[in-house]
Amino acid sequence: MSTAPQTIPPPTVSSAAAGPWLPALPASLEELARLPAAELAALYQQARTPVLGEMDGPLRGRMLAVPALPRFLAGFLRRFAGWAHFPWRGKTFTARAGGRGEGINRVFGDARPRRWFPFDTFVAPSRAGAFDAVQLDYDRPANPRLIRAIKDEVRELAPGLYLGLAYVVWRGQPRLVLYFGLWRP
Repeated sequence: MSTAPQTIPPPTVSSAAAGPWLPALPASLEELARLPAAELAALYQQARTPVLGEMDGPLRGRMLAVPALPRFLAGFLRRFAGWAHFPWRGKTFTARAGGRGEGINRVFGDARPRRWFPFDTFVAPSRAGAFDAVQLDYDRPANPRLIRAIKDEVRELAPGLYLGLAYVVWRGQPRLVLYFGLWRP
């Protein structure tokens, strides 16, 4: 009696929180945008902490998921973020000496974007687990008070493809607000 060998796909990324099997690692912002927040969280756990210099220059950005909002509103914002004219276009990073750097957000166009809300960058422990991440700290005097409460962090999924978490510090506690992606075209 012969039986055909059973083929079981190998896991590419696993996480107890998201289940034993996840799709293959995304290769673009569009692929990331199709994933639910739970899968983005699992991918983030498995990602690599980049060196600041690897992120130098402009990276295209996309808002991916907003777990802090009710599902219907989060779904609307997710679709809006996929629109070609969505205001946020990405971030530009500049590494400096001593393991620190800085960056700024680009909004309202790609050819001559406005540059808003500067941030400092450095590698430090993640708020999402027992690993490091590139921290983006908006606590600068030039930023409005609400923006100063934002603490982003970023890890690398594949060369030039980054997954970020945006937190707002409220009453001394960081609260995950959204997931975003960055990509070097």
